[in-house]
Amino acid sequence: MIGAGAVAAVCALVAAWLLLITTPAAISEGTAFEAAVRCEPVGEASDEASGDCLRTVGARVDRTEQVEGRKTPSYRLYVDEPDGTTGRTTLGGSPAKSPAATPGARVEVTYWRGQIRYVDFEAGRKYTHADPRDDYKLFAAWGLAVGLYGTGFLWCWYWLTRRARLARRAQPWQLVLFFLAATCLAVVGGLAPWATDDMGAALLLVGQATAVTVAVCSVAAVFLWRRQGGDETIDVPPSVPAEEKHFAGQILGEVPYADRGTHLVAGAGYLASTPGHAGMAHRRSVPGSLTPIRVRHPYWTDPSSPAYEGRAWVLECEDDGVPVLIVTHRKHMPWVVGALAPRP
Repeated sequence: MIGAGAVAAVCALVAAWLLLITTPAAISEGTAFEAAVRCEPVGEASDEASGDCLRTVGARVDRTEQVEGRKTPSYRLYVDEPDGTTGRTTLGGSPAKSPAATPGARVEVTYWRGQIRYVDFEAGRKYTHADPRDDYKLFAAWGLAVGLYGTGFLWCWYWLTRRARLARRAQPWQLVLFFLAATCLAVVGGLAPWATDDMGAALLLVGQATAVTVAVCSVAAVFLWRRQGGDETIDVPPSVPAEEKHFAGQILGEVPYADRGTHLVAGAGYLASTPGHAGMAHRRSVPGSLTPIRVRHPYWTDPSSPAYEGRAWVLECEDDGVPVLIVTHRKHMPWVVGALAPRP
């Protein structure tokens, strides 16, 4: 419960920082670039000194250099300007597939806020990796993905703190169903900014996916809830072991022989807990005063115990008025019931 709440809080803080601070700043820069105008000629009032206008300079290609280590091919373009200034920028693709990027070719490079934002070749315009128009997509994708993924942990925290006592019976789907839905929505959120043209469209896509997911999960939850209804008592025919059986299990309760190990040893009229699978050392036998009551599914309110891959069963017992629980895998429960069955 504490872990789920902590992870949900961290995800919420990271998502808030990405979506409320970083993404708007990137969108603002991209909007400013799209709204930028050409710099006025030298000597007239202009924004050239601050770099907020578009300054285009004719240049020659000095050389190109393939960038290694990236999944998508890219290369660095070095240019020489008429005043002797050397510029460098990075473009996507390969210079081998761009004949216009050969050394000596004439190009026009356009600066904005001190960086080359696009290059005009003879074959056309190509934007560089410094193009800020889509920079927001990376921050938005991570923000939406982390935020939506965190809702899965938020649901786990909410269920364990608010709904567990009302639901009583612990079923994996009560957490897994909605956590899986949150994971799927996180994938949608991570892809939405790349599949749309602006942040509003990305949020609309995530909203539509959320509505569909909530509807599907609600129907599935109602079906699973009704399916688990009815008597919670499980009929387990006792099976008296012909020889001692050693298996994973745990005894829980305010009795001296509880919490003494992670394994149980069952035999004819004999049940003990042991810390190891061998079952020979440090055994703690169950007294004859322990009376089995019923076998049931685990409850959220039960003390913490192994889930045995979601197949745990619980044997409710009583020892002189003290509640005792024996938890093990469902396939081993007949041995436990048989070991506690009264001998003829």
